[in-house]
Parts: sequence; C-alpha cells; structure tokens
Amino acid sequence: MHIPVLQKEVLEHLNPKPDEDYIDCTTGEGGHALAILEKTFPRGLVLAIDRDEKMIERLKLRVSDKRLILVADNFSNLEKIAKEHDFKADGILFDLGLSSWHLEDSKKGFSFLKNEDLDMRYGSLELTAKRVLNEYSQSEIERVLKDYGQERFYRKIAKEILKQRRISAIETTSQLVEVIKRATPSSYHHKKIHPATRTFQAIRIEVNDELGNLKRSLPQTLKVLKDGGRIVVISFHSLEDRIVKRFFKGQAKEGLLEIINKKPVRPKEEEIRVNPRSRSALLRAAKKK
Repeated sequence: MHIPVLQKEVLEHLNPKPDEDYIDCTTGEGGHALAILEKTFPRGLVLAIDRDEKMIERLKLRVSDKRLILVADNFSNLEKIAKEHDFKADGILFDLGLSSWHLEDSKKGFSFLKNEDLDMRYGSLELTAKRVLNEYSQSEIERVLKDYGQERFYRKIAKEILKQRRISAIETTSQLVEVIKRATPSSYHHKKIHPATRTFQAIRIEVNDELGNLKRSLPQTLKVLKDGGRIVVISFHSLEDRIVKRFFKGQAKEGLLEIINKKPVRPKEEEIRVNPRSRSALLRAAKKK
C-alpha cells in the first residue's frame, strides 16, 4: 500500500495509544487510518470519513477490521457525524491532499497530464469544473483563479476561457491546458511547475468548496475532542495553511488550544525523493486544553 504523506510525523504528533479513539476526516486510501488503528489495538476505534463514496467503498472491500468505522460524508459535518456514532475523539486528523487515486484512476479530470472529462468533484455535488468554465462570468473566473490558484495570469486566462467557449464548450482537461498555454507567455511554460497547475488547483477548490469546508470544520473539532485531545492538519498550499494557522492561534489566545509546533513540519528529503507529491506538505498540530 502507498505510504501516506508524513506518516511518521502524524503518529508522533497525534501520539495514539492502545484503546484510544481517533477520527480521520479525510481517510482517502486509508493509510493514516490503518496506521492509527495499529497503534490503538486492541479496542481503539478510528472513525474514518471521506466525502467521496468511491473511496469508502474501496476501503470496505480491503479492510474487514470492525474497529474501523467508515463514513461517506463531508468533514464539514464533523460534529453531526460524531454525534451519530456517539464518538468522542482522543485525536483528529485532516490530510487535505489529493489522493493518488483521484489523480491517476478516478477519470474525473483532476490531472492536467491526462485527457479526461472536466468534472473534479470528490463526491456527489452539483457543481462541476465544466460548469465553472462554461457558465461563470469572466469576473467570477478571474476571482477563482486569483483567490484560489494565486495565478498571476488570471486575467489573461479568464479572457481566453471566454474566447474559447464562444467557439465551443470547454469539456476536457486537454482543451483547458491548451487554453492556458495560449493565454500565458512561453517563458511560463518552462518553469518548475506546469503552467496549468494553479488553474487546475483553483477550479478544484471552487468545485469542492475546500476552503469553506475547512473553515467550517475546524471549530467543530473542539466539540468532538476529549480534553487533552490533539488535532493534526496536513495542508498542501498556503491558503489552507493560513486558515489552520489562524484558527490555532485564535484558539490558543482564548486558552482553548495549546500549539504543539510553532512552525509547520515539512517532509524530509528522503520522503520527497520517494514521493515527490509530498514536497509541499505542511503539518501543524495542537492540543485541546
């Protein structure tokens, strides 16, 4: 099984012990959840949440351990989910990264390296990437690219998107990549990151309301955690990290949380060599007082 990002560091900061109970808010392929389950043997439980029903179905086929409670739902409903399962947590984990399965096998258009339908939904949502690109106004597209992708050429890309869709709808990832390339200077095409990276990130965040869900869920952790319980969050870009940092700082000022690591923990060089996608991971941890 693929080793999840910062697995050693997650276990260090969550510090799971036998018979304790944990929540994995973004269980994905289950790597972190199963590692925590091992540490909480023999009676500890892991409430594993994922908003994509397919991820939960895949885990059900692979894992038969009754101590793993699988829930297909959005972690923005954390408090409701915990109440439904009469669950109080010794620790809560958020790994906000995109799973390898979504990029490589979901066929939902998350990757700009494959020619796929522009969907980008994690679960059953109404909004798709296709709708954003073909129905949003130019100013709305500019907002998405600027705010969620921090894309410097957001105006030119938005203008080119509107120009293209007047000719024909933008329906595939390859079409969108070509639009981005036309809208940006050739020098931008030879940087370390692909010229479509920021645009794809921005649209994915918009479709799934990723930042809104994070903002809504973090305050709920305090209602679900036991006293002394820990929160660990792995983010992958500055927008997510800023939300987590502000929440931790605000709650620490109120005397509700104690920040465990003042600076985010980053993956070591060995991990980045094995898993290049981990290079942008940032881990923050805090403890409920």
